[in-house]
Amino acid sequence: MNTWIAFFRGINVGGASILPMKDLVAIFHKLRFSNVRTYIQSGNVVFQSLEGSGPQLKKRISAAVMKSHGFKSHVILMNLEELEKAAASNPFHDAVTDPKSLHLFFLAEFPANPDMQRLEQVKSESESFALLGRVFYLHAPDGIGHSRLAAKAEQLIGVDATARNWRTVCRVREIAKRS
Repeated sequence: MNTWIAFFRGINVGGASILPMKDLVAIFHKLRFSNVRTYIQSGNVVFQSLEGSGPQLKKRISAAVMKSHGFKSHVILMNLEELEKAAASNPFHDAVTDPKSLHLFFLAEFPANPDMQRLEQVKSESESFALLGRVFYLHAPDGIGHSRLAAKAEQLIGVDATARNWRTVCRVREIAKRS
């Protein structure tokens, strides 16, 4: 049984793309996934599946959300090993003491041509970032809401992404490890 993590982008934010977690759990059960658990309302789902590759599962999940709730969902899917590697590769170890200042942007795919120069130009003096594989790490000590880099990161990296703060990453990881 493989453990998977689905990070949904843009659900239950600002009154758009509303998808209650109880409905999301029901969708995952209809897809015959097991040990389905969610964390907070922003679309963090841990589940297990015997079958399917990441791309196949992602396609099935997106189609089921479209059918049941009428909107296209953006899902970043990874297995437990990938989430463990993302957490272990965090280059900003000192930032974990303030978990709201550290964000991991999980990328839908490996970026072919990220604009690293522009990323560097957009960041504030207090911010630090690193792009490692399919994860963009952002330490924004002044808050992500004030970060121009956070607002432009996805566009400058060139692939779909969804961000989670360090606290959420750690909590989802704990849930997944107990599967």
